[in-house]
Amino acid sequence: METTVETPVLTVTDAALAKIMELRAAEEDADSLALRIEVTGTTGTDYTYDLGFEPMDDADEGDARYHQSDLPVWIPADSVDALTGATLDLPGTPGQGGLVLRNPNKPDPLAGVKLELSGDTAEKVRQLLDQQINPALASHGGFASLVGVEGAPGGDRVFVTMGGGCQGCAVSAMTLREGIERSIKENVPEVVEVVDATDHDQGENPYYT
Repeated sequence: METTVETPVLTVTDAALAKIMELRAAEEDADSLALRIEVTGTTGTDYTYDLGFEPMDDADEGDARYHQSDLPVWIPADSVDALTGATLDLPGTPGQGGLVLRNPNKPDPLAGVKLELSGDTAEKVRQLLDQQINPALASHGGFASLVGVEGAPGGDRVFVTMGGGCQGCAVSAMTLREGIERSIKENVPEVVEVVDATDHDQGENPYYT
């Protein structure tokens, strides 16, 4: 059976709730229906979604289900992490129809299959940058380069710089920490630390003061 959670995964605003309940009331067997919200993929730097009314009894084991006021909400298990903390609302522009899903979570552009890397630490990191990381960053006008490698307790420390659209970008530090660092450590396990050696003050949008 489905998993009932006490804390909502996704919050529905009062305005959106009223609209959804109005739409649900027009459905056949409305009382048996839950609002099902699922992440279906990604487009650019955002997720894509599918929203619809489905019988609440169709929820699978591990799916999250809870009530927002009188509305049952159903989140498939593989969408829970991506939707945690999101808000479903009406558009802010008067006269604009539909619903707006404001989600603080973003897909990882560096996620991918594990690569077959060879050579020493520097060679492996360069291969990873060339084959996986830089193709992902290129869509945002940026790139990452290996500066050097030095020994560290328990492994190696690598120094990486970010250029192009990533240099001076307010989110580049987060990109390095949450994306590049994770990818390097997963694919090159001998790396124990990734250091951002970028001079962000020289970028177009420096965020260091």
